[in-house]
Amino acid sequence: MKTLFVTDLDGTLLTRDEKVSEYSCEKINALIERGMLFTYATARSVRSAARALQGLNIQLPGILYNGGLIYHPASRTTYHSVLFGEEEKYYVHSVLTSHGIIPFVFGSNDVRERVAWILGSETEGMQRYLSRRTQDDRLYPVHTQEELLGHYVYYFKCIGPRELLQTAWDILKYDDRFICIFHQETYQSDFWMEISPRAATKANGVTRLKEILGVEKVCCFGDSSNDSDMFDVCDEKYAVMNADEWLKEKATGVIGYCEEDGVAKWLEEHSGF
Repeated sequence: MKTLFVTDLDGTLLTRDEKVSEYSCEKINALIERGMLFTYATARSVRSAARALQGLNIQLPGILYNGGLIYHPASRTTYHSVLFGEEEKYYVHSVLTSHGIIPFVFGSNDVRERVAWILGSETEGMQRYLSRRTQDDRLYPVHTQEELLGHYVYYFKCIGPRELLQTAWDILKYDDRFICIFHQETYQSDFWMEISPRAATKANGVTRLKEILGVEKVCCFGDSSNDSDMFDVCDEKYAVMNADEWLKEKATGVIGYCEEDGVAKWLEEHSGF
């Protein structure tokens, strides 16, 4: 049976320094060379994922923006994308700002990806996020709402204390136009809230990629709330040891920690390649 293996990145395949270990690169690359179909599903953008995955020779399209984009970096081919409509993106922004929440807006224009925000409004959590990405050429500070929302928008990312973000989450999570994910950030004490169009889910991304590649079975790996819907549509699903406890309960099984190459070791033993 032709099987596609799909992994989440942060907290699952990546280590705390946001990269793939040398061990995992070596083992997974060897399996890919022997014919294993392997890719990723992440909230990251094209460039952010590419930076984190340096050293891995992935030959397949990846699922990005939590399912908002299926894209093949090597061929620069877009297979599928889900964007906010004009009314929707302005509504989400108005809800956030009315609760004192300043978002990052992930999107693109016709020539480049953008991570945009209103210059001078950076919160402490946003400053930490930016400090880890000083060389990221997607960063695009703007001055007005029109500049912020005037291009294609894939999703909003909000960083801050739980009690602040939850005020908007309690509104947006009930709006059937959107997917609203609320969880503690993998590498810090901040909470993150990510808002996407309803059709932009890892589950939909995996289902579409399964059709594109013509595979019969999908096996996935994850660690947190934005992997939950992906677990629902995969034939086998494995939570890393550091995953949320409730996600482990949904899993086919629990594998090793992300810091201990849990995904690579499982693939080496069970992928059949």
